[in-house]
Amino acid sequence: MKKGICFVLLFISYSARSQQILELDSIFSVIAGSNPSLRGYDANIRSLDEAAKGARNWDAPLLSTGLYMTPYDPNLWKRQSDGSTGMGQYMISAQQMFPNKKKLDADEKYMQGMSSVEKEKKNATVNELYAAAKQNYYQWIILKKKRAVLYQDSLLLDFMIKNAELRYKNNLGKINAYYKVKASQGNIEILRIQIENGIVQKRIALNTLMNRDKTVFFDIDTTYQIRSYADLLPDSAYVSSKRSDIRAVENDIRLVALQQNAESAKLKPEFGIRYDNMFGFGGLPMQYSLMGMLRLPMAKWSSRASKANVESLRWKAESLNQQKQTLINDATGMSYGLQREIVSKQKQVSLFENNILPALRKNFQTMQLGYEQNTEELFTLFDAWETLNMTQLEYMDQLQELLLMQVELERILEIK
Repeated sequence: MKKGICFVLLFISYSARSQQILELDSIFSVIAGSNPSLRGYDANIRSLDEAAKGARNWDAPLLSTGLYMTPYDPNLWKRQSDGSTGMGQYMISAQQMFPNKKKLDADEKYMQGMSSVEKEKKNATVNELYAAAKQNYYQWIILKKKRAVLYQDSLLLDFMIKNAELRYKNNLGKINAYYKVKASQGNIEILRIQIENGIVQKRIALNTLMNRDKTVFFDIDTTYQIRSYADLLPDSAYVSSKRSDIRAVENDIRLVALQQNAESAKLKPEFGIRYDNMFGFGGLPMQYSLMGMLRLPMAKWSSRASKANVESLRWKAESLNQQKQTLINDATGMSYGLQREIVSKQKQVSLFENNILPALRKNFQTMQLGYEQNTEELFTLFDAWETLNMTQLEYMDQLQELLLMQVELERILEIK
């Protein structure tokens, strides 16, 4: 019964742990929904959209009340003994300015366009976060591959040590390479410890990007894809269509133009109306006044600020345009350079996979067979293993460089 319970518990534990294998797309989904940087952008975008709802705002009506043309002597407020009316009035006044429709339209377009810049900046941040996730993910894959190689190395070295001890005990072999094998076994253990720590660090980094508890255990799927970008043409038009930060600058330029229109619209006249109603004292009849008002902001002394802002915004647009050209120039240059590097690195990795490593594995297998048949010494077997092992680790370093170059090119061109 106890054995059955233990088996069930072990199965449940294994199933729970096995469900923690995450693919790269799953990590992307968690980052998109949980990373605080992106949630901050969402809040800012919502803030700008809410502010834009008040773009067609009018000035508040102005109400006033009080005594109007009233004598200081209260006796004069009353009807006089000769029948004449009193003097003084109590007035209620209301005033409303009507904003120029073109000004409201310009303000509305400007405020509605403000969030478009933040949306593209958010997309640029998403791209950076995804690139960081891919970088850590691929480095984790290489670490797992190296760990598997070290496990096989440990078994092979253990075989060499035990076999050498047995042969030396029976006077069947020399022990000249025995201690080199023992030392290599220690080096393998050091590398294994470093790799295990590296895996832990990658898990922490990915948990941080996903805004999760840094101690949450999970594993990753070790499948990956080497993509060919040899035929890609990352010219200015392609880069401009792909990069979110460039689109953000373009939206910022459009936003500056809208802001210029809003500033120019401030120079347009505005109309208003004022109504006064007076209640007379001492038989004085009720009176009123109805006044139309015209605000003239285009006057020389009242238009300086708006004209200066329009000119300032013109130079700001020029600055943004140069910033855009800088981004395009840098991105195209880096893209072409990485493209050539990736092609070169793919050829090197292919040579390792199809030529160098198969030949070294065959050489090691030949030496191992000869050693088992007492035709080769431990030293030659160890030398064959050491060459193979170093080349395998070098191949994995080259593969990691290729994957990281791919990540960098995809980051620059925002390739999903």
